[in-house]
Amino acid sequence: MERQARANERAARQDYLEARAGEVEDLNSELEEQNFELNSLLTASLGRSAAIDFSQLRREADLTQIERRLQALYAPVKSAFDPKPLGFFEKLFPGAPERLAKAKAEGERRHQAAADEYSALSEQRTKAIEALVAAADAHNEEIDEFQTAFFSREPEAIKAYYEIVLANSDYPDSFPNSIRVGFVPESRQLVVEFQLPTLDEAVPTVEKYTFIKTADEIREKSRTDKSRKAQYIDVISQIVLRSVYEVFSADASAPVDVVAINGFVVATDPSTGREVQPCIVSLRVGRETFSTLELRSVEASACLKRLNASVSRSPAELAAVKPVVDINMADPRFVDEQDVLAMLDTRPNLMDLTPGEFESLITNLFQSMGLETKLTQASRDGGVDCVAFDPRPVLGGKVIVQAKRYKNTVGVSAVRDLFGTVHNEGASKGILVTTSGYGKAAFAFAEGKPIELLSGSNLLYLLKEQAGVDAKIEIPEDWVDPVLDVSS
Repeated sequence: MERQARANERAARQDYLEARAGEVEDLNSELEEQNFELNSLLTASLGRSAAIDFSQLRREADLTQIERRLQALYAPVKSAFDPKPLGFFEKLFPGAPERLAKAKAEGERRHQAAADEYSALSEQRTKAIEALVAAADAHNEEIDEFQTAFFSREPEAIKAYYEIVLANSDYPDSFPNSIRVGFVPESRQLVVEFQLPTLDEAVPTVEKYTFIKTADEIREKSRTDKSRKAQYIDVISQIVLRSVYEVFSADASAPVDVVAINGFVVATDPSTGREVQPCIVSLRVGRETFSTLELRSVEASACLKRLNASVSRSPAELAAVKPVVDINMADPRFVDEQDVLAMLDTRPNLMDLTPGEFESLITNLFQSMGLETKLTQASRDGGVDCVAFDPRPVLGGKVIVQAKRYKNTVGVSAVRDLFGTVHNEGASKGILVTTSGYGKAAFAFAEGKPIELLSGSNLLYLLKEQAGVDAKIEIPEDWVDPVLDVSS
C-alpha cells in the first residue's frame, strides 16, 4: 500500500509538472502569435480592398421578438368561454336556468375582455412592426443619400466614407481606435489624424516564459528596451503605411489623390504628470508615388524614410514632430455664393482687399509666426512675394514666401517657379500660399523638397490662430486670376 501511495504521488507530481510545462508552452505560443500579428500588420491588409459595400450598411427590420410574441398570441375563441351545459339532475335544482344564464353572461364578459386584450396587443404589435420597418427604411434612406453624396464627391460624404474605411481596420484589442478625417477638395487631399498605440500598448514586455521546477514558478525573461523600441518603430510605421494603402484601395474611382497622415499618442508626460498628445509620425504622399511601392517586401520604417515622412527620433519617449498638415486646416471654409446670411457676415473677405492690404496681411501673418519679413517688388501675377528670416539657430534661415489670390487651382508651374526662386536665393525653405488650392502634380513636385503648400482653408486657419484675424474667402463672380495656371 505504501509503495502504491508513493507511485500515485509520483504520478500526480509528474502530471502537475506536465501541466505547468503546458502552461508555459501556451504562454509562449500566445507571445509568438502576438509578435507575428505585430510583424504582419501591413502585409495582413494587402491584397484586399478596403472599399465599403454600401449594401452591407443597409438594415432589415428585426421582427424576431415580435414574431415570437405573435406565435404566443391567439385570438380568443368564444366557445371556450361558454359555461358547461347543465346535466339532467342539475336541471332539477331550483334556479338552474338563472344560474346558467348568469354563467353565460360571465363567459361573454370574459370573452369580450380577452378579445379587447387581444385587439390591444395586436395593435401594439402592428405599431411595433411599423416602427421597426420605418426605422430601417429611414436608415436605408440615409445610406442611399450617403452613397449618392459620396459618388457625387461631396466633401462631407468623402470624409465620412474614409472614417468608416479606417475604423473598419482590424487591429489588436490593446490598440486605440480614434480617427479624425479632413478633406481638401481643391487638392483632393485627405488629412487623417490617427491615434497610435503607446509603446506599452503595442509591444510585449516579455521575451520568453520558463518554468523553474525547483521553485515551482513560471518566470518571465524581459525584453531589452532596445528591442522593444525597435519593434515599436516598426509597428507605428506599418500602421501608417497600412492606413495609406487602405485609403487608396478603398475606391477605384480615386476621389483622393494625396493622403496626409498624422499619428499621435495619448500618454502621460513623466516630467509633468500631465496628459500629452504628441504627434510622433507625419506623412504626405501622392497616389502615384505610393502605387510604385512593393509593400509586401518593404521594411516599414525605411519606406517611410524614403517617402520623406517625419518620424520621431524617439517615439517611446514622446518626442514630437511637426505635422505635415494640421487637420484643423483641412476644414472647408469657402463661401461659394452670396446669400442674405453672407451679407450679414462682418468678416473681411480676402478677395476684396486691395493689393497693398493683402500684402500687409500676409506680412503680418508671418511676423506673428516669429519670422522677420521683408516685402519684395510686386510679383507679376499680382500676388505677394516676400523674403522672411527664421531666427532660430540650425533650423532657421531664409524663407521665400509667395501668396496668390487665385480662384482656380494653382498648378505645378507655380511650384516649380517657387522652387527655382528658393534655389537662386539660397533659401532654406519656400512657402506658397493661395486662396484656392493645388492639383496633385503640384503636391507630387513638392514631395521631398523644402516647399510648403498652403491652401485657402490653411490660410484662413493660420490667420485666425496666429494673427487673430477672422477672415473669409468669397470669390466674386467677375474675378479673373492675374495669370491663369491650369496645369495640375
